[in-house]
Amino acid sequence: MARGEEPLHRSLVRDTTAYLTYILLVVALGPLQFGFHLAELNAPQDVITCQKKSINSAALHPTLPQCISMNTDQFSVVSSMYTLGGLLGALAAGPLCNKFGRLLTMRLTTIFFVLGPIFESAAPSISLLAFGRVLSGVASGSAVVVVPIYISEVAPPKEKGLFGALTQIMVNGGIVIAQVLGYFLSKDGLWRIILAVAGGIGLLQLLALSLVPESPKWLAEHRSPQHARHILRQMRGHKADLDEEVKAWNVDSSREDISEEESLLNAPPGSHPGPNPDAASDSVGIFSAFLNPSYRPAIIAVVAVMVTQQLTGINSIVMYSVSLLSALLPTRAALLTVAVSALNLVMTTLCAPLSDKIGRKTCILLSVAGMGTSSILLAIGIGEGVEILAAIATLLFVASFAVGLGPVPFILANELVGPEAVGATQSWALAANWIATFLVSQFFPILNKAMGEKGRIYFVFAGLALVLGAFIAWWVPETKGKSGAEEVWGRKEARQRVE
Repeated sequence: MARGEEPLHRSLVRDTTAYLTYILLVVALGPLQFGFHLAELNAPQDVITCQKKSINSAALHPTLPQCISMNTDQFSVVSSMYTLGGLLGALAAGPLCNKFGRLLTMRLTTIFFVLGPIFESAAPSISLLAFGRVLSGVASGSAVVVVPIYISEVAPPKEKGLFGALTQIMVNGGIVIAQVLGYFLSKDGLWRIILAVAGGIGLLQLLALSLVPESPKWLAEHRSPQHARHILRQMRGHKADLDEEVKAWNVDSSREDISEEESLLNAPPGSHPGPNPDAASDSVGIFSAFLNPSYRPAIIAVVAVMVTQQLTGINSIVMYSVSLLSALLPTRAALLTVAVSALNLVMTTLCAPLSDKIGRKTCILLSVAGMGTSSILLAIGIGEGVEILAAIATLLFVASFAVGLGPVPFILANELVGPEAVGATQSWALAANWIATFLVSQFFPILNKAMGEKGRIYFVFAGLALVLGAFIAWWVPETKGKSGAEEVWGRKEARQRVE
């Protein structure tokens, strides 16, 4: 640590108030539910599809079947419906959160988080189960667009990378909860309880959001800078120096209106004034952002990173590890899946400060290299029937993911473009992510079966890691320590040289 540099734990204690902690935990329930829905069908797959039907046991409810008979292809369709909904949610969330605010978008998202599990847990047929998965996907797609933006805008400036990792930490937390519930409830009709739990989490978040305020940065740009400063003061505490952070908003918030300040003290946390005609409102749309040469390189960069996150194979483990490893580890596949999910959560938490230390791009490249190497080892372990190698390779695979490809992609959009294009860029990023997730969830079981179910498909993932990692090394810039998008892309220095 350099002389004069404040230790991380001290800056965290100073910058993180109890109110900010509450806000972060509540909004991060969105990514948690994204992870939960991603993994909820993994462990109970054979029970849901009647592969392991308990003849002597009654269903959870007399009007609901104990299981829903479907083959591998039908189950793949049900699983991938989640990604279709996610794509729709991701595309809608960017424009919504730019125009109507981060808070309203999160509230609408949470309604879908409640409705989706209702249809899933009460589904008597494939079609209704798939429809519930679509609704849950819409909510998840929206959540992983708006929540990282919101967290980036309320996080203390010096710890944005650390707090940005909260999205992936909560995703992994949701995966762990789903896998643990699956380990204990994957029998008879109890699998419906697993799916219903997500609805309870969604209802809890909907209620808790009533005490969460709008993003101060969005308020400053679209409504009232004075109200935004007031909310920021509540988040940072009365002793915090807000001048530097407020200055970064690039709006005039210096004028103090005493009567307004007094009225705000009694205003509900989620309320805010009407539109301010003097505030910035020139948000960039999805297609206009891509057509703009200033934003297009950033969109290509975040899309490349998001596609790499999925096409290196992480969801083959999250969604299909039990069925994948059951032939090699028939009695321990489900338990290994729980251990893998727990390791992913622990490693993501431990590696959260890493991107602030060694850089975003370095973390991503280390992650890609580790996953590519682990894919080769996993292919050999499964193909040759070496249990210990397959188990170790699986653990190394998810540990490598946690180093960079897990947490970093969600914070890149906020650092590669200006605030006016963050929503559009994040929508492009998550749309690409959901399309890649669909490809993995839909075609992994089919390709794995076509290639002999001997782990050979992980050679494909290793090849993709090599190609995509090379592209990222060439195209994606480092954002650590840069003051904004102008500096990240070198436009600031170029302008200074011209002047």
